[in-house]
Amino acid sequence: MIQPILEKAVQGQRLTTAEGLQLLQSHDLTAIGAAADRVTQRLHPEPVRTYNIDRNINYTNVCTAVCDFCAFYRSPKSDEGYVLSREELLKKVEETVALGGNQILMQGGLHPKYKLEWYEELLSDITTSFPTVNVHGFSPPEIHHFTKLNNLPLKEVLSRLKAAGLGSLPGGGAEILVDRVRSEITRGKVMTDDWLNVMRVWHELGGISSATMMFGHVETLEERIEHLDRIRQLQDETGGFTAFICWTFQPDHTDMADIPATGAYEYLHTQAVARLFLDNVPNIQSSWVTQGLKIGQLAMLYGANDMGSLMIEENVVAEAGTVHFLTLDQIRDAISELGCEPRQRDVFYNLVAPELEQFAITANRKQSANPALPVVSV
Repeated sequence: MIQPILEKAVQGQRLTTAEGLQLLQSHDLTAIGAAADRVTQRLHPEPVRTYNIDRNINYTNVCTAVCDFCAFYRSPKSDEGYVLSREELLKKVEETVALGGNQILMQGGLHPKYKLEWYEELLSDITTSFPTVNVHGFSPPEIHHFTKLNNLPLKEVLSRLKAAGLGSLPGGGAEILVDRVRSEITRGKVMTDDWLNVMRVWHELGGISSATMMFGHVETLEERIEHLDRIRQLQDETGGFTAFICWTFQPDHTDMADIPATGAYEYLHTQAVARLFLDNVPNIQSSWVTQGLKIGQLAMLYGANDMGSLMIEENVVAEAGTVHFLTLDQIRDAISELGCEPRQRDVFYNLVAPELEQFAITANRKQSANPALPVVSV
């Protein structure tokens, strides 16, 4: 009987891990989703639901780690490895700004060559050229890699990157924060405690970040809850997570292609439980990038209050064969159809000025009408 557990969460009381597991084991998706929506309404009573405009720039696909679930990475010896030129990368940022974007999500593989100074110069070039753009960059595996490659303390690495212009940390590379799972699906990559410690130190330096979970592969339901509990514990300690995003493992073209793809039911179920369990994380993002428009929209009734990013460019999920692209109007319409006002936000979940939002709407409509034309300022 899960109703007492659901009512407990709706009233703002903290669930135990045993109660969270019981919700994941339940098949009453309707009741769990309704309770998650009630929590969202309590946390966000305003008639507004948000989205962001950014671009996922993968500066390199060269990676020394071996992740069985990743179709994107290439080994350092591969002929298919690349590193974006500075000119090309800055052009991508320029195009993002021209479409009303206020952020870039910049991540890459664990490249064995480039020292910390290279990344500092990269950040400096971006923030000097585009001072209004937030760099949401370098996930914990990358940061941990930087400490090893440069033989520097974690705090020094993060402090230097912050001084160079790093604005916030994405929660990438979390997968499942349980070492048994991580050991089974990846080699040469950060383990659980070090992933969490990167976030801890970043938060202690005054930084903010997102938290993520990729599920539907080799983890158990107990391990999903353990992952959520680790995020919740660190949030109790630091308060630095602004949002949680979960998505299903995309098996195609990976070394784990034999694992059946996890469907929309499990996605909505897990996200709703996350909303009920993560009582100290203010925002939940929908993952339409992996689920598509309709399930991404439905996720807004299963605990999410944010549609995530327009995602002008996305490469990692696309390499696994999952390609969902939405226009800005489609994202805004998806929110409007739910009876809410769509509003563009920044990384801090502050609403952007109406004139900037209208600029983005106009620019994106022009680009959608003439996709062959180069992206330029309007």
